[in-house]
Amino acid sequence: MTAPKETQAAATRRRAPAMSPERRREMIIQTAIPLIAEYGAAVTTAKIARAAGIGEGTIFRVFADKDELLQACMAEALSPEHAVRELDAIDVSQPLPDRLAEAAEALQAHMDRMGAVLGSLGHRGGKHPGTVRGAGRNESMTRIRVALADLLEPDRAALRRPPEQIAALFFGLLFTQPRTEDEPDLTPRELVEVFLHGAFSGDAK
Repeated sequence: MTAPKETQAAATRRRAPAMSPERRREMIIQTAIPLIAEYGAAVTTAKIARAAGIGEGTIFRVFADKDELLQACMAEALSPEHAVRELDAIDVSQPLPDRLAEAAEALQAHMDRMGAVLGSLGHRGGKHPGTVRGAGRNESMTRIRVALADLLEPDRAALRRPPEQIAALFFGLLFTQPRTEDEPDLTPRELVEVFLHGAFSGDAK
C-alpha cells in the first residue's frame, strides 16, 4: 500500500523556515497590543494565541507568563521605534506644511497607541515597564525630536529658530493640545496651520 500523498498545507509547513524566538516574540506582542487596548489585563493568552494563529503554548515558549507578556506590550507601546521609522520615511522634498502634517498624524497615532495600552493596563502594581529596546522615556522623546528636526532641516534658513528648537516646540504642542468634549480635536493639518501661522485666520486683518 502506498503512503498517502502529503497535503499542500503540510508541505508548505514543512518547507517554511522556523520563526526565530525573537521574531515570534515580536509577532505576539504586535498581535496582543490591540487586544490589550480593547480588553485590558483581562485579555486571555488563549485569545491572543487565536488572533496570532498559533497555539497557546507557543506564547509560553517566549514569555515566562502572562504578566511578562503584558509588561513587554507596555514597553513596546512606549518605544519610539515605530514613530521614528514613520518620521524618517516622510519625503523631505515636500513643502514644510505637508511634512509636518504627516509627522503630526504619525505622532498622534503613536500617542493614541500609548494611551490605549497604558490606560487599559494601568500601573499594574506600580511596576515601571521599561522598554523593549532599551530606550528610557527621556531618550525616547529625544529621538523623536531629532527625527522632527531632520524634517525641518531643509527650511533652516527660513526658520526663526534652529530646527532643533522648532522641533521641540512642535513636539510640545502635540503632547499638550487640549481635548474637550465640546470641541472636536484639531486635525493634523489644522494643528500645523496654527503652529506655523498662529491663531489668526487667513481673513484676519
